[in-house]
Order: sequence, then structure tokens, then C-alpha cells
Amino acid sequence: MFTNWEVHGNRQGVNNTFKSPGQAFTVEWGVGQILPLKKNLSQLLQVGVVGYDQWQITDNGGMVSVGPIIAPAKFLPHYSLHAVGGQLNYILPARNFSLFFKYYHKYKSYSATLGNTVVFGGFWTLLIPKPAPAH
Repeated sequence: MFTNWEVHGNRQGVNNTFKSPGQAFTVEWGVGQILPLKKNLSQLLQVGVVGYDQWQITDNGGMVSVGPIIAPAKFLPHYSLHAVGGQLNYILPARNFSLFFKYYHKYKSYSATLGNTVVFGGFWTLLIPKPAPAH
């Protein structure tokens, strides 16, 4: 489980308005299993279910343009997002290298869009200084 608190800065809107989105709290979670692809554990596959829940905690700041009317942004509703999906990690422990793929389906939202998210990437850990070999 991982949590974070987001603080946003001002952004320019239309009709010379500025809005500062409210702060948000996010909980990311996951449950998985590591499967050895080789008996010597040199290649591993991690498979899991992941998700996140996010809530806007504070009011928006600044002013927004709603058609010809300029109104305080604090009157905009707070948003929340809820998503679930899957994750795959391919891990090479001896090389300190891994690749990952995540898919999220937003199944519930309030004042935000529904949709799907795909995330992929990799990690390569540099060991500086390199550890001495075991005797």
C-alpha cells in the first residue's frame, strides 16, 4: 500500500481567471504473487491485482469562468476516482533490472472522467559502489 498527498499550484483559465485545484489524497494498493520462470530464480514474473482510490480533500481556489459568469472555484464539486486493474512485472534479480505493465479501469468517479489507464516502464538499479563478491 502506498499513500500520497497532492498539492497543486495555480493554473491559468479563460477570461484572465486563475484556478488552484484542491489538494488530493490517494491510496494505491496491490496484491500479487511472484512466479519463478527458471528454477534457479534468475527470471521472475510477478502477477497481481492493483488499484487506487483518490479524493479531493480541500476546496479549489481562485476564480473560474462558467460561460460569461466568473465565479469562485470553491463552488466546484470535489472529485473522487476509484480504479482496479492488473500488473505484471518481469524481474531479472542478478541484473537489478525489471519491466512492468499496469492496466487500470476507473469503475467509479465523481466530478471526473471515467476511462482506462495503461502504464509501462522499467527499472535498472545501479549499485555504486559495487558490492564485493561473496566468498
